[in-house]
Parts: sequence; structure tokens; C-alpha cells
Amino acid sequence: MDQIIILLMFLGIGYSFGTLNESRHYSSIRKREELFSALPAVTTKTVAYPEREIQNAVLVQGNAVISIDYFKRFLAGLRNLFGGNVRSYESLVDRARREATLRMKESAGNADIIVNIRIETSPIGQSANQRSAVGSVEAIAYGTALTYAPDRSSSHSRD
Repeated sequence: MDQIIILLMFLGIGYSFGTLNESRHYSSIRKREELFSALPAVTTKTVAYPEREIQNAVLVQGNAVISIDYFKRFLAGLRNLFGGNVRSYESLVDRARREATLRMKESAGNADIIVNIRIETSPIGQSANQRSAVGSVEAIAYGTALTYAPDRSSSHSRD
């Protein structure tokens, strides 16, 4: 009986700290997404303003590794028994992708747009080759950051 109480106590502590950590991370993500909302990141290979000369093009990337807490891993194990969506893993992958995209935008400097972005995810760690025991997810986002040359047609002086 004592072992069950200890197990439930650790699950409760894991749930509390995991939920707190996840909500803090989402809060940080939302704030930084607002800061970078003016920098478009698109999957298209074509440039949005083809009439403007490209001054600089550079590969930018960002990656993030996010781990799942023990409580969510326990719930995911139960969900695997019965089938259905595993929401704890969905939030894990969502956080990893959004964080990687933000880090990519942070590395873009003063770019005007990031084109041809790609995002890849993969499980990592000791259990990476076991589908039912994912512990951490790595996401990498990469693309080409373009900086346009100043628009000369709008800089003409008026008579």
C-alpha cells in the first residue's frame, strides 16, 4: 500500500511540475512569436517581392530538444493500450516545432523574409527506436533568410 501511495505522490509531483514547466514554455513561445511576427517564414521557394534586388541570402536554422515529463509519459503509455490521440506527445511536438522556428527566426538577424522553410522532427535518447517509449523530441527548422537591397525607386527626390 505504501508503494502505491509513493507512486501516486511522485505522479502528482511530476504532473504539477510538468504542467507548470509546459505553461511557462508556452508563455515564452507566445511572447517571442509576437516579437517575430513581422518576419515572415514561408514554405514557398519564390520571393514575395521579385522586383527588388536581393542583397543577401543565407541559410538559417534553429533546433530544439524538448523532453516529456514522467506523468505525461505514464498517460501516453495508458493511451497506447486503448488507442487514440496521444495529446501529451502532440504538445511535445508542437512545442519543439514552435521553439525551433523561433530560434531559426532569431538567427536570421535583420532579414526581410525567410523562404523555403522546412521543419523536421525526430525522437532522440535511449528509447528513440521504441515507438511506445518516446522521451524527447528534436525539431530542426531551416530556411533561406533574404535581405532585400534598399528600394531605389521610392528614394527619388521631389521637384
